[in-house]
Amino acid sequence: MKPPYDITPEILNLIASASEKLGEINASHLYRPSPQLRRENRIRTVQSSVAIEGNSLSLDQVTAIFDGKKVTGPKTDILEVKNAIELYKRISEFDPYSLSSFLKAHSVLMKGLAGDPGKFRSGSLGIVKGAEVMHIAPPGDRVKFLMSDLFKYLKNVKDSVLIKSCVFHYETEFIHPFSDGNGRIGRFWQTLILCGKYPVFEYLPIESIIKEKQQRYYDVLSACDKEGKSTKFIEFMLGIIVSELEKILINETKVMSSEDRLCAAKQKFGEKEFSRKEYLRLFKNISPATASRDLKAGSVSGLLLKKGDKNRAVYLFDDDLFEYMT
Repeated sequence: MKPPYDITPEILNLIASASEKLGEINASHLYRPSPQLRRENRIRTVQSSVAIEGNSLSLDQVTAIFDGKKVTGPKTDILEVKNAIELYKRISEFDPYSLSSFLKAHSVLMKGLAGDPGKFRSGSLGIVKGAEVMHIAPPGDRVKFLMSDLFKYLKNVKDSVLIKSCVFHYETEFIHPFSDGNGRIGRFWQTLILCGKYPVFEYLPIESIIKEKQQRYYDVLSACDKEGKSTKFIEFMLGIIVSELEKILINETKVMSSEDRLCAAKQKFGEKEFSRKEYLRLFKNISPATASRDLKAGSVSGLLLKKGDKNRAVYLFDDDLFEYMT
């Protein structure tokens, strides 16, 4: 059964925005951020994911563990971080559409932390904050069926992967299939679903934005529980995704070298002539002066053939020289 949600104008606008940004990222070859940014984002992702669940370790402490150094802190918190690092390190091993892979990922995440890592809960489970019951999960004897149904939805329904990843995240939190680690595995699996189609998501620190908006995150989950559908959660998560994609376009384009941009432009334009205006359209976050310097450097090196002058100038890649130089 397809989980209940509506496709609202807001969702359609966010999908369009995310798709446009993903297209720009792919066209500009930004789908694999720089090694330094990948490292920083992975550390932020791990620290944020465990911090949302109450882990006390700071970003500096998580960085130290990431680098193999010893840190002082609660043993459970340290183990949570080590397990999360291991899980994200092995992200390519997991199949986003496999229930058995989902259980395997939970066993990595919760090794030494839960009595039943990688196994669905059998008993009842409720979430209580203070004196208030925030959520009562479905009975334990329904969990396997509900998760199997959720994976069928993931595999068979033709909706956008962006939407389905949000729905899976929400439904995992609603079902609460494990005795512990549900939030962490739900967020990880959304990332896994997304990076199966869009590699850029492997190093996108979505978790850090959720941490910044943690109360809103819980409020939206609660509101969806009451409404009986995940529409608001889809809108919330798509907003976070669009925000993070925008950061990549701004930050990564600025740190690309002139040679990097010219290589990306070659992939885009091929043997076609193009203008400075079209070059700027490809790299929206550089200035006209930077674009002019790039094109001048390409022309001086012989990588580009220039025709015309000033505003009427057009450029063409010299295929033989480009192949030799790259």
